[in-house]
Amino acid sequence: MELIQSFSVDHTKIIPGIFTSRVDKLGKYCVTTYDIRLKRPNVEPAIDVSAMHSLEHILATFLRNDPEWKDEIVYWGPMGCLTGFYLILKGDRKPEALYDLILRAFKSVEEAQTVPGATAQNCGCFRMHNLEMAKWYAQEFVRYLEENAENGNIFEYPKTERLVTDDGQNFYDS
Repeated sequence: MELIQSFSVDHTKIIPGIFTSRVDKLGKYCVTTYDIRLKRPNVEPAIDVSAMHSLEHILATFLRNDPEWKDEIVYWGPMGCLTGFYLILKGDRKPEALYDLILRAFKSVEEAQTVPGATAQNCGCFRMHNLEMAKWYAQEFVRYLEENAENGNIFEYPKTERLVTDDGQNFYDS
């Protein structure tokens, strides 16, 4: 079975940032998946699940209501490893073009008084939220983005190098 694209990223080298994960051409349309990485995989602890859930609600609400971007948003959701989020947008933009949007979105978490949609009618696990921890993680990521705004590495995905055998087969060590 072919290794999917997101598993070709060298997770031992990835740092927090805004990365293009994949670009899909769908006929005349194009959608791009971005990796919004808050934590260094396998180095930093994963984000607390209840805080991640609250971040998902707050940030999805912000993004889908942003006047400039709301018509471009296809999806916002957490990664299974709880180290970041996926953002899917219409079109194909460089990750640097999303910097201001992502920074504004994470700054907006500080202003949240409640978690949008955190009711039994609106959420599949409405009791699993932690607004204060969500604010802490958001502040941490805002600080990181601001401190690293000029660091091009926060926009460049580290790819895993694969040894190719003489007969053209990819070698994967386990």
